[in-house]
Amino acid sequence: MKDIKSVLVVKLSAIGDVIHALPVSYAIKETYPEARVTWVVEPPAYDILKDNPYIDNIIVFEKKKFKSMRGFLKNYGPFTKILNADKYDASLDLQGLFKSAAIAWSAKAPIRLGTCNMREMSHKVSRPVVGPNANGHIVERYLDVVRELGCQVNKVVFPMEISQRDQQAAEGAMQQAGIRMENPYVVLAVGANWPNKRWPTRYYAKLSDWLYDRKIIPVIIGGGMLDSTLAGEIDAEAEIPPIILVGKTTLKQLAHVIKNAKAVVGGDTGPVHLAAGLGVPTVMVMGPTDANRNGPYGQLENAIEANRPCKYCWKRACPKGLECLSVIHPEAVEEKLKNYL
Repeated sequence: MKDIKSVLVVKLSAIGDVIHALPVSYAIKETYPEARVTWVVEPPAYDILKDNPYIDNIIVFEKKKFKSMRGFLKNYGPFTKILNADKYDASLDLQGLFKSAAIAWSAKAPIRLGTCNMREMSHKVSRPVVGPNANGHIVERYLDVVRELGCQVNKVVFPMEISQRDQQAAEGAMQQAGIRMENPYVVLAVGANWPNKRWPTRYYAKLSDWLYDRKIIPVIIGGGMLDSTLAGEIDAEAEIPPIILVGKTTLKQLAHVIKNAKAVVGGDTGPVHLAAGLGVPTVMVMGPTDANRNGPYGQLENAIEANRPCKYCWKRACPKGLECLSVIHPEAVEEKLKNYL
């Protein structure tokens, strides 16, 4: 592979997926320290990449502006002008969809690589890399793409820079909620975009009380109305009210909260993947997705999969009307947590 001086990474969303792709930025700089790395991302995941020392430029792709033909015609020119301010030696399409393929095509890099499972004709623009981890964890599948680019990947690093201001803001939010960061606590990430990925709130309530019995404070995190509703259900059912941080932190502030926790519990969702990336003990309850691909990276032994014949269905909601993760009882999570408390 010739010397690489400029690389475009296209990984737009979701938050958990962008977290999974973070090691790509370190891997590029590890082999090509002088290379300029540009990353295209959608607004919700921008904060994850901000201040990353291995990313030189972040381009925000606002998908909603391109949804209508009028919006596309109005915004395509200005976006491609920003995109083509650099001349790229290689582009890495880690999204593998039509929108990411359009960005990779517009960037005009002579080397265009993508992941092993590309969709929506994106493989016509970027060459899919079917590496040794094509059936393994998604983090390793992304790293297979940079290996094809000549990167050594001597170690897997999830760069996450948290500013002093964000650290202080996170500590202030916790104090306002009734807990000091010095107190031992476990983070409960109760939400998820897919209903199938959410552990029942009644189980979280039991786990919350179990933690209090061991003098560990349960801290519920999340954002948005749905997570607030879930937190309210847990609060109503628990004997002792847990600490609720839902909607009180930014993503970077949340990272600081997670980083200092004894452990994190939740489904296959962004904050739980963030915990695994930060090296925090992470217990993940899983059903529609499998641990081999999406479990907590580096600690797959802490994934608990639903004992159902229909698991790994990859469906947002159960077509059978089942409460997918209800077969994973609190005792199973408690058993995993005992190793860390």
